[in-house]
Parts: sequence; structure tokens; C-alpha cells
Amino acid sequence: MPEHVPETMSRARAPRPEHIPEQYVHEIDMYALEGIEQGYHEAWKNIPKPDMPDLIWTPFTGGHWIATNGDTVREVYSDPTRFSSEVIFLPKEAGEKYEMVPTRMDPPEHTPYRKALDKGLSLAQIRKVESKVREVAVDLIDSFVSRGECDFSAEYANVFPVRVFMALADLPESDVPTLSRFAKMMTRPEGNTPEEMAKHLEEGNKGFFAYVEPIIQARRGKEGEDLITVMVNAEINGERITHDKALGLISLLLLGGLDTVVNFLSFMMIHLAKNPQVVEELRADPLKLMRSAEEMFRRFPVVSEARMVAKDQDFRGIELKRGDMILLPTALHGLDDQLNDDPWRINLERRGISHSTFGGGPHRCAGLHLARMEVIVTIEEWLKRIPTFAMKPGAQPIYHSGIVAAVDNVPLIWSER
Repeated sequence: MPEHVPETMSRARAPRPEHIPEQYVHEIDMYALEGIEQGYHEAWKNIPKPDMPDLIWTPFTGGHWIATNGDTVREVYSDPTRFSSEVIFLPKEAGEKYEMVPTRMDPPEHTPYRKALDKGLSLAQIRKVESKVREVAVDLIDSFVSRGECDFSAEYANVFPVRVFMALADLPESDVPTLSRFAKMMTRPEGNTPEEMAKHLEEGNKGFFAYVEPIIQARRGKEGEDLITVMVNAEINGERITHDKALGLISLLLLGGLDTVVNFLSFMMIHLAKNPQVVEELRADPLKLMRSAEEMFRRFPVVSEARMVAKDQDFRGIELKRGDMILLPTALHGLDDQLNDDPWRINLERRGISHSTFGGGPHRCAGLHLARMEVIVTIEEWLKRIPTFAMKPGAQPIYHSGIVAAVDNVPLIWSER
């Protein structure tokens, strides 16, 4: 491809369906957002314009709708009777290869699987592992605090939640590189056509299944408190979960545990490094620090998944056909100034926080209690050891968009101890 041609120019374009008027069409590639070098959230927020409809349509990534504001993101998430989870990843061709359980199920089929997840990841269960979470955070920070600098993304964010999750699941840390590669293949699949991206995602999905197969076999019928043993021996509608559903359920746990909080933490720390007044506020008030997680989640959402239109319908004056796909960028909810005043600012006094960072409706993220604990513990233990810090002069983080956004190259500096 010639250097002057934007990456999106090489992407395949889907033809515009007859029911979609031309004025709704905007060329937006969720995997190559225009202006992303200035920031992932900034790139998404540059898209909505005054008088833009609640949904717009792009020919990229197989052709799909995009919700343009927080109210639309929230409504689509919350109503599975109109907006199904039958396919949630884009392009649709790739989403149809996604076999995680129970992500692609709608209620009532979804309900018993969700109960099993909630049992394993309940607030009570997560509180039992707080000491382990704190131990991992302290160990990592102590490994570089005396240097006065670190690459936060590489040395903490990409390691901390993964080590925590591998401990919860009783899996060896040596397997992390392999599993992280599978996760990246699913959340940021490579390829210029829907078919190429579907092939890449399917390879990641199969990689997870092949990895968990012998682990499930080994832990069936056994006693244990690790997350995988609890899940593979869970009952669904009074019977032990079937093997094929267990493959999807355990793989989903790994995917969620390896690629969401990992990326959220780096976005948060870039902001804190540039805003010492927020750090000072957190340091001065332990109670405010404890309550800060929700505001952080609102400000730095990283997920953009989709829903499939379940039936022909009129949605806010727009004709939708069954099978149409709607992308839900959670960045456009938490950063919507109609729902959160002055949304770019971290406001630790904010009340009535509105966001979809954990999704919404019946599929709201089951791992939210663990994510919240990891964020609070990170801030607490970091500020105990590194009370002030900044971005290294000249640092240029590298942002990536996709189903889960990512950022690399986050060099932080502080006074050596």
C-alpha cells in the first residue's frame, strides 16, 4: 500500500443495503479510527457531530450501524428482545465464529449460565482473594520503584491483572504469552476483509478451546476452590454443565481476565500522570480513593462490542432490519456531556455517574467486582510507594482500537527512592 494512502482505504467496503438512506453513511473504521494517534477516546469523541442521528452506518467491517451517543448505547444494551447477543463481535462474519458461553445467548437460555458465573465471581468470592491481589500489586511495584521509572503498560498493566487471574484459575503464569496472543486475535483480529478477520478470530477461539480442553477434563468431578473447578462442576438447570458449554464458559473467563483491565489501567495512569491535582486529591482522602473506581471506569471505557437487530423495527425514526449489526462504543456513553457534565474531567465528587463500561442489560460484565478491586488496589499501593509521578518527557503512547482498545508505550518517571 502506498504510504500516503490511509489504512482504511485498503479495507473492504460492504455495499449499502437498500433500507439505509445515503445520508446515514459515514466512513468509520472501528479498527483504524481516524486521529487515534491523539488518543483512543479522543478519536471516538471526534465522530459525533451536532444534529447527527442516533445511529449512523459505515461500510467498513462488513457494514454496520454505530450508536452515536450514550443514551442510544444504553438503550440497545438493555433490551435483548429488540437487540440480540446472537452476534456481538464485528465484522459479523467474525462474530459468527465466536463460540464463548454465554455471551451469544439471550434470556432465558442465558440465565442459568449467568448465575454460575455470578456465583464464581460474586463480591463475597472476590473479597476472599483481596490479599492475593494486593500481594501481586506490591510485588510488581517494588520490582521497579527504586529505578525511578518504568514502562507502566509493559511492566505493570500487562502483568498485574493477568497474574491475579491466573492465580484465581490455578493456571501457570508461563502460559500467559500464549493466552494473551489468543485474546488479541479475538479482540483486535487482523485482516482487510471480513473473511480474513473471521479466520483470525476463529483461530484465536480455537486456540482457547484447545488450551482449556485438557484442563476441563482434569478438573471435572474434582473438589477445589479455583475458578475453573467451580465452573466446570456447576449445574445448569439441575444438571452438570455439558462439555461443549464448559469449553465456551472457561474460555470466556480467560478472554475477559486477560484483555480488559489490562488495557484500562494504562489509560487511567496516563491521565493521572498528566493531572497531579487528581493524584493529590486521591492521596489526601482514602475514602475518596475507594470511591474513585466508578469515575475512572466512566472516564476510560475500552470496549466496543455490538448487538444484532432481533427483528424488523423502527428505532427512533430509523428503519432497522433483522440481522443488522449495531456497534456500541462505550466511550460515547461515559464521555457524553448530556449524561455526564464536563465528561473529560475526573470529578471525584461526581454523583449519578452514567456509563456502559461494563456493558448493560443481562450481559453486564460478571467480572466487575474483580475489576473494581484491581483498580482500587493499584491506586492504593502505587501511591503508597510513588506519591508523585509524571509521563517521561517526549513520551508518545501508541493507541489501538478494536473490540477492546489498547495502549502501549506508557513510560512513567518519579523521584528515585
